[in-house]
Amino acid sequence: MIGRHREIDSIRNLMNIFPVTAILGPRQCGKTTLSAEIEAKARFDLENPRDMRMFENPQLVLEGLSGLVVIDEIQRKPDLFPLLRYLVDSDPKRRYLILGSASPDLIRHSSESLAGRIGYHQLSGLTLEDVGDDLWKRLWLRGGYPRSFIASDDAASVLWRENYITAFLERDIPLMGIS
Repeated sequence: MIGRHREIDSIRNLMNIFPVTAILGPRQCGKTTLSAEIEAKARFDLENPRDMRMFENPQLVLEGLSGLVVIDEIQRKPDLFPLLRYLVDSDPKRRYLILGSASPDLIRHSSESLAGRIGYHQLSGLTLEDVGDDLWKRLWLRGGYPRSFIASDDAASVLWRENYITAFLERDIPLMGIS
């Protein structure tokens, strides 16, 4: 596991100030892995069909919880932001760590409801500080996405990056012969 101590310290600092802390960044940059290093009373992943189903009535799910609650892939449920505002205003001990892609829509939705209640941490790929000076060449060649960086060899890293790029470039293009 790659220690991202500077990132954890920054997130904890935000959590001490704001009742809601958001970790924003591109897919596969390590948001979920990083959040797992922070102890929470409850964790939800809105890409998990079971969790998403529970969030059909999010107030029933969240209202009885205390301590830190982590909600991953929050961009899938932007209507949660007004509820989070209500929950943190009604109980100042409630804390939320939300994770999502750094889209302008996500930031707009969260800032409209949670202004003054939310702190943002922008997570990028791995840095030299994260991996250590002795691995500068690997970081330079493989890039900062964790799965690309920790791949078993350079060929596997290239294959991961090619497929990552393909997933984004072709996600809105129908495959030939498949409708």
